[in-house]
Amino acid sequence: MRTRRDFIRLTLAGGGALVLGVADVRSAAAPRAPWKPNAWIRVDGDGVVVIVGKQEMGQGVRTSLAMIVAEELDLDWSKIRIEQASTGSDYTKLNTGGSGSIYRGWQTLRPAAAAAREMLLRAAAKEWKVARTSLRTENGTVVHAPSGRARSYASLAGAAATLEIPKDVPLKSSGEFRIVGRRTKRIDGPAIVTGAAKYGLDTRVPGMRFATLVRCPVAGGTLRSFDAAEARKVRGVRDVIEVGNAVAIVADSSWPALQAQTLVRAEWNDGPNQAFDSDRYIDTLLAAAAGEHVTRRDGDVAAAIGAAAKTLDAQYVYPFYAHAPVEPMNAIARVHGGACEIWAPTQAPNRVQEVVAQRLGIAKEQVTVHPTLIGGGFGRRLAADYAVEAAEVSKAIGGMPVQVLWSRGDDMQFGHLQHATVERMRAAVDAEGTLTAWSHAKVSNPIMTVFPPPATDDPETYLASGAVDFPYAIPNVAVSYVHVPSPVRYGPWRSVESPSGVFGRECFLDEIAHIAGRDPLQMRLDLLGGPPKVKAGGRDIDRARLRRVLETVRDRAGWGKRGGQGVACNIYDGDTYVAYVAEVSRRGEQWRVERVVGAVDCGPVINPTGVEQQMEGGIVWALAQLMTEITIRGGRVEQRSYADYAVPRLRDTPRIEVHIVPTDGPQPCGMGEPPVPPLVPAVLNAVFAATGTRIRRLPVRR
Repeated sequence: MRTRRDFIRLTLAGGGALVLGVADVRSAAAPRAPWKPNAWIRVDGDGVVVIVGKQEMGQGVRTSLAMIVAEELDLDWSKIRIEQASTGSDYTKLNTGGSGSIYRGWQTLRPAAAAAREMLLRAAAKEWKVARTSLRTENGTVVHAPSGRARSYASLAGAAATLEIPKDVPLKSSGEFRIVGRRTKRIDGPAIVTGAAKYGLDTRVPGMRFATLVRCPVAGGTLRSFDAAEARKVRGVRDVIEVGNAVAIVADSSWPALQAQTLVRAEWNDGPNQAFDSDRYIDTLLAAAAGEHVTRRDGDVAAAIGAAAKTLDAQYVYPFYAHAPVEPMNAIARVHGGACEIWAPTQAPNRVQEVVAQRLGIAKEQVTVHPTLIGGGFGRRLAADYAVEAAEVSKAIGGMPVQVLWSRGDDMQFGHLQHATVERMRAAVDAEGTLTAWSHAKVSNPIMTVFPPPATDDPETYLASGAVDFPYAIPNVAVSYVHVPSPVRYGPWRSVESPSGVFGRECFLDEIAHIAGRDPLQMRLDLLGGPPKVKAGGRDIDRARLRRVLETVRDRAGWGKRGGQGVACNIYDGDTYVAYVAEVSRRGEQWRVERVVGAVDCGPVINPTGVEQQMEGGIVWALAQLMTEITIRGGRVEQRSYADYAVPRLRDTPRIEVHIVPTDGPQPCGMGEPPVPPLVPAVLNAVFAATGTRIRRLPVRR
């Protein structure tokens, strides 16, 4: 069964997928250096370069992918170099999403590196006329221990390139690892902290101009007319032109472009969505009753509820959220000679390539996309809208390179939001306090505006993530999805549909524990008994692994030894197991998150430091759901900046402890999205423990 993550990963030109074939590039004559045995490894006179096909947006993916290659190819880590891949015939699946970069790299980079290593060994054996078995690789060299000879990979590259590419080369066992599994500093860390690294906004192309756009504030509206007289008076403004359904201000630098953006007087036909109101829409979600699509049915929920000693009903409200990355959207485009070149902080280089080509009416092979470092992605940069704008403006000004800049207000108003959702819950408990029935309906809009509808016979199953993959052993379970359309620009957001579903599920389970008079953590452990490996909503889950992360946070947090503690857990997409214990302190009517203890089982770990950083980042990211929301009035997003869309600051950050639970799983699993969903319910369950107040609607503070 395909999940939403599969859809993002595969349908969108492999967003997150890394398809690696070892390309046969040998020739009869020894080629000139450098030698490139496949698309991801290049050996030149200075050593080995790893070409990275995933985008770096703070998750440390370039370090982990390089570690995989360095391990299997026996490289000297201190000398390794990386290079970012641009689109081209060898790089057709560069997209980064769905938490798939590491496990796809594990599946594909290892055999590619192992094949290159074997070719180097055979080249040395042929030149030295010794047995292949008498050789070993070590720190970027081939060593012949009996004679004491050693050759660098660079010196053997020409000979290796003349050999047949071996198939099915044995991979290292975990006991042989000397790089994978060790704490490793970010390979690009020094450049990032010193400012030498180039993000999208830092990128410059000779002769380029800068542009901002004035867009219709209501989704679906159109431009009627505009007055640019005042904008043209700003020193440095070159032109103000209509481009598509927007007004573009083209300038010599970013400051006049941003200044003039506020001076354009545009008149709009607001269109059919001018009356949309987010509060009224949420009221519609709360009232929705018809049109349910059943996604899971175990046992007989209605009969169990009818025979119950106690029942409980609740509805949890999850509002609209923005991605709000520190670096707003931006892209540089140069349209010339029937081709287009783009520099952009994008998660989806191949999608940008395809969409820009369609808009310009040229072949996608004529569009080259150079990904830059990304100052925060979170799924927003899987869209191509900002790159399309840059291409259209460049074409309109005669093909000059131009950087389109989004202001913070643009980012809030015109981004693709996380959609509002209501989680409708019902449960039954027998006289002994045993949970006998569970009903969960997710009410939301299923269709993203970034992507076409998924090609699947059962889209509601993955749309109901966090609900349909209910992991607990209860005999009677019913899960459904209720469609309520909206005109909101809606796109992937870190962990997609799961945060709202896990929010409702894990908070409601705490409410059940309270009315049953049971400890909420022990109740979860009790509900994870029975067969350890089962199917839940089409996903394979291992209850024993979920038990272990719960037991870890129980022990590490000192569960029950202090007040104000809350617990929540989740299995993300059947892969990554996460549990939290949050601790909340109360001061009068105020409360604060003081400490979060997390445990994660994500399969074999490439870089423990990277896993810990992903957990820490996911915790802070998730805290924002407690603090803020996007509201829409008259079809217009009301928020304009971090002043009215609060994000967690240092003062809001709790003490965080992360514990990695070892596992013998066959491959690493995702870490970008899994840390997010269980954090909010853990905190809100702790709020109840500290204050006696149940919170069923986010945000907690408007």
